[in-house]
Amino acid sequence: MKITSTNFFSISLMLLLFLGISSCKDQKSQKESTATTEASSEVTKEPFFKLSLAQWSLNKPIFAGDLDPMDFAEKANDLGFEGIEYVSSFYAQKIKDAENPEEALQQVLDTLKVKSEEFNVENVLIMVDGEGELASPDQNEREKAVENHKKWVDAANFLGAESIRVNLFGTDEPEEWKTAATKGLKALSEYAAEKNVNILVENHGYLSSNAALLVEIIEDVNMENCGTLPDFGNFCLKRKGGERWDASCVEEYPKYQGIEEMMPHALAVSAKSYDFNEQGEETTLDYERILKTVYDAGYTGFIGVEYEGQNLSPEEGIKATKELLIEVGSKLNNQ
Repeated sequence: MKITSTNFFSISLMLLLFLGISSCKDQKSQKESTATTEASSEVTKEPFFKLSLAQWSLNKPIFAGDLDPMDFAEKANDLGFEGIEYVSSFYAQKIKDAENPEEALQQVLDTLKVKSEEFNVENVLIMVDGEGELASPDQNEREKAVENHKKWVDAANFLGAESIRVNLFGTDEPEEWKTAATKGLKALSEYAAEKNVNILVENHGYLSSNAALLVEIIEDVNMENCGTLPDFGNFCLKRKGGERWDASCVEEYPKYQGIEEMMPHALAVSAKSYDFNEQGEETTLDYERILKTVYDAGYTGFIGVEYEGQNLSPEEGIKATKELLIEVGSKLNNQ
């Protein structure tokens, strides 16, 4: 074929059109690919933890008789929680007053287990109070406290809960406390290990709120099922008049430091809250700072909502705390 100037012009034009169309297709493909990548990166992740409800948040309606503690699982489900944390004292008196306390305890546990399954919530832990002084320097008193706690270890095992939370009270002399607390905690942890249950110590006042000393005890016990339960707000070392509860705090351990010190041994976390501003922020605690500490520790378990404020109703306070945790936790998980 003889190429004329006219043919050459036509061929060149067709080639330019082909290259232009190909280039547009490539640019469109690149844009679509970039948009897909950006869209996938913008998918909002959930918080890095799971949410449970601490029964103490509902102490007012329970004490007032407006809420039966046996209906805790149903209430937690209504409020959108996937886990629950029981308080032993809400059931202890009923059990103690029964003609057969052991039988009464089992009846309570049977009902709680059925309810948790019915309302699809996970039994996370039992907060145990009023069962004696695990850190008493008196051996007989300490050993009695260990025995008293064993039924709650068994209860956690029956419910499928991972842990019980204990208090370490008994003496206010630091060195004496460390020695006694280590003995009591180790004895109970050894029993609990056979039941696949964790023993957790919360900063709950007096020397137990001295995080550095508490961590020394946890490390001295040196058992995988013995750990801490950092509470965001319980760092009072001394109260007015030497009272354990219901008195103003006169000496406090540095809370942010304390949480950071406890987190390496944390097997559960308690999100205490008191009050909120119009933006939904907790007014007494820096939740972003605290949750960053929890996040940096690599914690991914349950965080329990424990509202103790006065200005909101229990349900309103629970919801406000839950929303704040989700907001801050999601933000950290999307960094």
